[in-house]
Amino acid sequence: MRLTAQDHATVTAAVGAAEAATDGEIVTIVARSSDAYHDVGLHYAVLAMLLVLALLAAFPGVLDAIHALFADPWTESITTSAALTIATFLAAVTFLAVRYLLAIRPLRMALTPRATKARRVRARALALFRAAAEQRTRAATGVLLYLSLDEHRAELIADAAIHGRVPDDIWGHAMEALIVAVKDGRPGDGMAAAVAEIGVVLAEHFPRSAGNPNELPDRLIEL
Repeated sequence: MRLTAQDHATVTAAVGAAEAATDGEIVTIVARSSDAYHDVGLHYAVLAMLLVLALLAAFPGVLDAIHALFADPWTESITTSAALTIATFLAAVTFLAVRYLLAIRPLRMALTPRATKARRVRARALALFRAAAEQRTRAATGVLLYLSLDEHRAELIADAAIHGRVPDDIWGHAMEALIVAVKDGRPGDGMAAAVAEIGVVLAEHFPRSAGNPNELPDRLIEL
């Protein structure tokens, strides 16, 4: 999925329209991914290496068979040193093979547990919220809508004043509209639809007051 110039214009227009009826401020951010997940590849490599060692311990005959390829099985039995050398070599080869295989990003992403993705997306969203929206308005009425494309996950984080008056489950319609569109390959439309839903909630709890300035940028930020 890619965001086009039209997507940027659509989301920016949606933010402007939503903020026209509320003192709330909406910040929209889209990232290709929230993490590289290199540690996931490392974990799989370590697990594969340990699995090889466990299999060799459970089936020691494999070591004898490998040793027989390089020595006379009738006159020379495998020594402890040789067995350990073979086991170490096989474990190292397995580790490197899995590590380099999972350097392929799509494969690494496919094997990353959903719970891990959820935690990383949430952590990135919180970091961006603190940098771009938290306490950046006079009344603490900022909302961050964050979409991480590769994970197909989104987060909505509200500033203190909003969080204190609006229950988290109220945002369900906005998040559903976004995720449905993302799964359909229309991230721009999804962001715009979610912004519209957020605007409805903000207008109900924080209607626009006279002289309210536009304190945060309306444009879609793409990382």
